[in-house]
Amino acid sequence: MTHRLILASASPRRLDLLAQIGITPDLVDAADIDETPLRGELPSPHAERLARAKAETVAARHPGAYVLAADTVVACGRRILPKAETEQDAKRCLELLSGRRHRVLGGVCLIAPDGRRSEKLVTTQVLFGRIDAAEFQAYIEGGEWRGKAGGYAIQGKAATFVRWLGGSYSNVVGLPLHECWAMLRGLGYGKP
Repeated sequence: MTHRLILASASPRRLDLLAQIGITPDLVDAADIDETPLRGELPSPHAERLARAKAETVAARHPGAYVLAADTVVACGRRILPKAETEQDAKRCLELLSGRRHRVLGGVCLIAPDGRRSEKLVTTQVLFGRIDAAEFQAYIEGGEWRGKAGGYAIQGKAATFVRWLGGSYSNVVGLPLHECWAMLRGLGYGKP
């Protein structure tokens, strides 16, 4: 018997990334949880907690299925950058990241049909070059930052900001593929 795979995410980028490695979830069901950081919560535990909460919320709605959830957090030092919803959010994030190194933390949680789980935290280091005023304005006007952690989408025009990247590129886009593939195989997904 083949068990269904549920992607606990509303992100079209995660769906595209899974398709890239030949995985098509049977269903997409966003957890719709409060993603506000807890008082004093650091970036790594925040990413882990949100991925776990999303997986648990969706697994409760789909017993007997594999549930894959992820959360992407952009951190500058101990600071968690928001998902940019307004131009002001995006401007603050990009001003902070310009000419600096930051971390992208990918929390991933997979719950198997029998309740076993696998959790990972993947860290990617990203260094932005200095963003000049014209680049900054063009990026803000383009709107690509909307809903993106840290106010940028590395797979789009923000790729021009990246001087150096250490770690998983797909993690910065939204899902660390190497680790997800290993987690799915480790918990028996796709095996008869």
